[in-house]
Amino acid sequence: MADKLFGTDGIRGIANTYPLTPEFCLKLAKVLSRNICTKNKAVLIARDTRISGSMLYNALCAGFLSEGVNVYNLGIVPTPLCTTLTPKYDVDMSIMITASHNPYRDNGLKLINAQGDKFSDAQTNLIEDLMQKPLSENENNDNIGKITDISDPQKEYYTQVKKIASDNALSGMKIAVDAANGSFAEIIAPIFSQMGATVISLGDKPNGYNINEKCGSQHTEMLSETVVENRFDMGIAVDGDGDRIIICDENGKRLDGDQIIAYLATYLNKHKMLKGSAVVSTVYSNLGLGKYIRSLGLEHHASAVGERYVIEKMRKVGSNLGGEESGHMVLSDYAKTGDALYAALIVSLGIKESGRKVSEIFPVFAPFPSESRNLRFDNKEIIEKIMSAQEVKDTIAQISERLQGHGMILVRKSGTEPVIRLKVEDENADTAKREVTLLEEVMKKYY
Repeated sequence: MADKLFGTDGIRGIANTYPLTPEFCLKLAKVLSRNICTKNKAVLIARDTRISGSMLYNALCAGFLSEGVNVYNLGIVPTPLCTTLTPKYDVDMSIMITASHNPYRDNGLKLINAQGDKFSDAQTNLIEDLMQKPLSENENNDNIGKITDISDPQKEYYTQVKKIASDNALSGMKIAVDAANGSFAEIIAPIFSQMGATVISLGDKPNGYNINEKCGSQHTEMLSETVVENRFDMGIAVDGDGDRIIICDENGKRLDGDQIIAYLATYLNKHKMLKGSAVVSTVYSNLGLGKYIRSLGLEHHASAVGERYVIEKMRKVGSNLGGEESGHMVLSDYAKTGDALYAALIVSLGIKESGRKVSEIFPVFAPFPSESRNLRFDNKEIIEKIMSAQEVKDTIAQISERLQGHGMILVRKSGTEPVIRLKVEDENADTAKREVTLLEEVMKKYY
């Protein structure tokens, strides 16, 4: 059986290695042309700053154009801008070429439907199946599409930001911003400056190879040092494609996504901007987050891991706020998917309004003690061997039973990397550490 192409966030892999090759992209574009791009015969394509982005973009264009599908080129923009603009260009779908927070060697393809949402399971299963089959020749050689470059798509941010706050709303604040040498490199710092903040800009010189390299949401050491050395109020870090955010306080302490979700919920609820009296996070969020949300008199809903599932649950319960511990913040009043800029702006507005230091506000809630392990492997075959072992399954079930009522265990395969993620939470820190260590030792028998 062929390897599954789609993970939790599209297709991901090493650039110039199957499936992230020009040949694969050419065929994918043809398959999408014949099965998805059948109404308006048009597609929107964007990418981040990776050196391989142009190669994959051109291969996709060749496939689409050869099938008579017109391409609208957004150029280098954040993923959330691509999803937001998709419905405005009357296209059948869009593609974001990015590997998000991964190193430059990786790349990926996020497939987005005409409404600006990630492809459904039904759509990905269809494309998955079709990509395993031979492709017939194009019977209409005269039908060739064209490319249209979209000028200044970033202006959408400047337009929307003005609806959220005035130009001087952050006057007096000192904020360090790390754009991860990615899609937000020319956008986020200028917008915060326009809002009146004094800004130090980091990770704003992409060269195709330095995206997420010792910078951005995954590597906040430089951001923390900059904030402390310059006595700034806070630091904001995004990832390579701009859909996740991490914040550090004036002491350089890193604050994870769960704390940001809690703060956004507090702020929106205070200002009567929270819809449905509900907040969504994933099952991977700390149990303390749900406890805190409920203490505000709000409902807390847990979705499966993955931004797409967060958004689905938000729509089901009527909420306009959801997120993930990893830093994806979905504010659906402003963007279709997680958008680091809007989350950062609203947190900053709240800090300014409070007149307090970030460290006096965060942590917003006391997290349950937790222990996590990320087990990395050379290939997915080892992962399947481990996850299918009966001893591993039995151990997970036994731990889950022991934790019932006061803790939880989560075991999941990463959708983007050859990694198994283990996480155990419990009211007792020693219990969490003991249980996750036990499971790790059992898994080690199989690799």
